[in-house]
Amino acid sequence: MGTSLGPTQTAMPVLEVTCSLVGWSCLYLLLCRTFPQRGSEWSCRLVTLSHGIVIVMLTAYVLFIDGPWPFTHAGTENTELQTFSLAVCLGYFFFDLGWCARHHTEGPVMLAHHAGSIAGILLALLMGVSACETCGVIFGSEITNPLLQTRWFLRRLGRYDGALGDAVDLLFISLFAAVRVGVGGFLFYCELTSPRTTLVMKLGGVAMYALAWVFMVDIARFGYRKSRAKYDRWRGEHRPRGGEHRPRGGGRPPGATDAQKSE
Repeated sequence: MGTSLGPTQTAMPVLEVTCSLVGWSCLYLLLCRTFPQRGSEWSCRLVTLSHGIVIVMLTAYVLFIDGPWPFTHAGTENTELQTFSLAVCLGYFFFDLGWCARHHTEGPVMLAHHAGSIAGILLALLMGVSACETCGVIFGSEITNPLLQTRWFLRRLGRYDGALGDAVDLLFISLFAAVRVGVGGFLFYCELTSPRTTLVMKLGGVAMYALAWVFMVDIARFGYRKSRAKYDRWRGEHRPRGGEHRPRGGGRPPGATDAQKSE
């Protein structure tokens, strides 16, 4: 069982989260001034894209190089780099949740995801444990985010309907299913079976993995609709025009034989 951090130990994470929030907010304001004609959502999406790239690289280093391995060390005490990674991510989630609440751009599922992420990161920072698997969850959640933002930018630029848009969608769906649902499911099992993980973190894991499946169902429906639309379009393009029927025997039009006989 983890113990809560004292005031001195809590001061540094609070400072890091505050600096992160200020940093992402300043980046947003800078982008708004740089691209005033694009609108506020364009700038917010660029911040989201930047955060996705930065946090994936940071958590990847934490997981695969600095350690420890989340599948075997779930519930262990936080390292300084893990705490820093969570602080950077938490500052962004505070910024993005505030932006979404102000502009009313996201539905209840996405807002619930943001609220759950904030609660999970806060618990890991305050208790001083479970940052290991929390960084794993963040890595799996954010690895598809740059693709999602790229898709949005392609649509705004009018370049989504084509091979590039199809490639982005296919890679996004594949990564989401493989990493967030597949690998995430194994991490979720390791967290539940770890004797070191606290009950509240296990319950948080249940909620976040359930949300992942909600997203997966929506993504699967989108993939089916897009595939079906492309198949129907392909059939329409290859269907004989005007309902013409071409017989097997040499391609002679109907009535030609009878006409020849009557001559």
